[in-house]
Amino acid sequence: MNESGIAKQNVNHFQMGLLFYVFMTGSSIINVPGPLIGKALNGAWLSLLLSGSLGIGILACILFLYRRYPDLTYVEYSRKLIGTTLTAILSILTVSFFLHMQSAIVVDVGLFMISSMLRETPIYAFTFLLMAVSAATAFAGIEVMARMFTLITAMTAYTIVFVFMLGIPDYDPTLLFPIMPEGIKPVLHGAYFTFGFPYVEVFLFAMLLPFVKKESSGKLPKTMMAVLVFNIFTLCLSAICSIMIFGPFAGERTYVLFSLARVVEFQEIVQRIESVIGMALILGSYMKTTITLFVVSLYVSQLFRFKDHRTLVMPFALIGFLLGLVNFDSAMEWVGIVAVVHPVWGTAAFAFPLLLLTIVAMFKKEKQKSERP
Repeated sequence: MNESGIAKQNVNHFQMGLLFYVFMTGSSIINVPGPLIGKALNGAWLSLLLSGSLGIGILACILFLYRRYPDLTYVEYSRKLIGTTLTAILSILTVSFFLHMQSAIVVDVGLFMISSMLRETPIYAFTFLLMAVSAATAFAGIEVMARMFTLITAMTAYTIVFVFMLGIPDYDPTLLFPIMPEGIKPVLHGAYFTFGFPYVEVFLFAMLLPFVKKESSGKLPKTMMAVLVFNIFTLCLSAICSIMIFGPFAGERTYVLFSLARVVEFQEIVQRIESVIGMALILGSYMKTTITLFVVSLYVSQLFRFKDHRTLVMPFALIGFLLGLVNFDSAMEWVGIVAVVHPVWGTAAFAFPLLLLTIVAMFKKEKQKSERP
């Protein structure tokens, strides 16, 4: 990478895998299970397996291009493969979806807080603070992010596992059956929803893989694949646990893990621990917002050949905050945008350009082989 100051920032394969897990799991483990169960019913975990498989396909494309161009980000090898003009044209949708993503993450936190915990507080009080802290962290760079998120991820993971374990006495496995009470269509609907959030978002790491140290890059593909498989397992487990507690009513709860934390208890000593799930959502969304801000500023700076991507972090944070205020008129409208528009937009902005570059790179490789004497 040629951008000034960027080449000095490096992480190892474990730290990149940690950032990947944080990004894919941070906010989705709270926001996905409830709406997904509402769409796919008891087949929610099957939907996650289907959409997760598509996510693995996207990651395979990213890793293929990374092996071909280990020192280049997505923008740089896109220019190399399809030219500057076509890269810029395709980036219109990509950048627009980046902006939508970063506003979506903070809006989800704001809606959660005003609907579940602090009902009288205006939403911008939460979205502004979250965006401001995320922008400061993104400005500090990927090394700082990797070090800071290690401890936060451990705390968040411990909290969620603790809630799952406390629920064991209340789990009823019979509620998991029948697996597909209304056939395959709800499962496919759930897969469509979860592909848009979070699995199409794997794309962002096409901009981050060149930050991995050379001596650690050989272990990166296995680490990334293992992390994505573990993410799929984590989300499947959250959906299954939610169904075993609430049965068919789990789909009626937007934040079903928050509701689960409300009902679990341990001998009247540990009760009403839903606040820890609220903390997990805020911390997970903070980390995901930070990574998204870092990527969008890096993407646009390389697209327009700016010297330092950090100059764009604060402006994009402000844009994300303002978009979160004007993007929707009600919580129901926002849910509709995420469930219906988000997957189509994400496919056009992320999956299609990545697939195009992968095909072009494969043909160029074959052409180069055929030209050898």
